[in-house]
Amino acid sequence: MEIRQQDSFTYKDLLKKERLLSFATALVLLGIAFVFEHFASVYALAYSMRPTSVYVGDILLDNIPVVNLNFLIVEGALFSIVAGTLFVFSKPRYILFTLKAVALFIMIRAFFTSLTHIGIYPGHIDPGAGFLDGIYTYLDFQTGFFFSGHTGLPFLMALIFWEDKRARVVLLSLSLIFAVGVLLAHVHYSIDVFAAPFMAYGIFTIAKKFFPRDYALINPGP
Repeated sequence: MEIRQQDSFTYKDLLKKERLLSFATALVLLGIAFVFEHFASVYALAYSMRPTSVYVGDILLDNIPVVNLNFLIVEGALFSIVAGTLFVFSKPRYILFTLKAVALFIMIRAFFTSLTHIGIYPGHIDPGAGFLDGIYTYLDFQTGFFFSGHTGLPFLMALIFWEDKRARVVLLSLSLIFAVGVLLAHVHYSIDVFAAPFMAYGIFTIAKKFFPRDYALINPGP
């Protein structure tokens, strides 16, 4: 039977003087990322009202039926965010790098969703009118398509926790489930979904270059 050793890195180590600045920087970057996301979403929503924002053909969506998967896309996504946050904060060693990598992910996605504006594919499933639907709509507006956050964020987390086999399998499975879900609900174009893992890998690589000391905590190398 495999015996897992308890990680010696604790919150006491995380909050040492030499890491406090890094922790504060991570929180600031995350705050800035959400500001970027907010204004990018508002801009995309306003732009979507223009007559030039029309939908385009998609060889995959043209040939699959629309399925109402709101429970997965809305409630599933929000639950995954909460569960993922608790999981990350249960592993202090991963907190600094994960927060910064996620902040980069949000900012880069906000930049991309601000560039090209097309209409949502016809027949898509709209979020409902419930409380959780309202939170989801505020955070996303379903107007920023490229690239899929549902698919990309779990993939990024899988890359961060790659050495943890169980976490890797769960996160990769979650990325695949969300990818299929948003396509069946027609709330993303296929290019948004298929490009997401590549974008996530690029962001992961950038984060390693920008934050080498934080990454060294989770992957000290040879």
